[in-house]
Amino acid sequence: MMDTAVKDQVSRALGQIPSGCFVLTAADAGQSTGILASWVQQAAFDPPSVTVAIKQGRAIRTLIDRSGYFVLNTLDENCNGLLKRFGSSCDLDKPAFEGLRTRTVPAGVVIEDSLAHLCCKVIGQADAGDHTVYVGAVVDGGVHRAGRPNVRIRNNGMNY
Repeated sequence: MMDTAVKDQVSRALGQIPSGCFVLTAADAGQSTGILASWVQQAAFDPPSVTVAIKQGRAIRTLIDRSGYFVLNTLDENCNGLLKRFGSSCDLDKPAFEGLRTRTVPAGVVIEDSLAHLCCKVIGQADAGDHTVYVGAVVDGGVHRAGRPNVRIRNNGMNY
């Protein structure tokens, strides 16, 4: 266990790792949902792959585990409505995408007003403490419009 001074320094150092803002979606057997995801990183060139960390207990993990797919929708700098909407956990029995321009694809839900999307097939996963890291091979994707992706730096690397 870290002492308080070391934990404070580690927290501040972790907070300096930049992260993007994405809406991660999944769909299976007529159910779909989305969550805000910020721990996303490109992981490989061939096949093109990404990693995404999802907190234990999130309902979306059920859909990803059943379907074997997810969609990453890249948010722009002015995505405050989507941040608020998907920042809290969405239950599987509530309509997560009501009022948004979307289309459902085999991998999940594409949000048409996002900057871009990547459809991913799960090719691996690993436990990482209070999160699970999924590795997804990109099987489809596209850019929807021009814009700057939302990038954040946190003051505290020990929580969202």
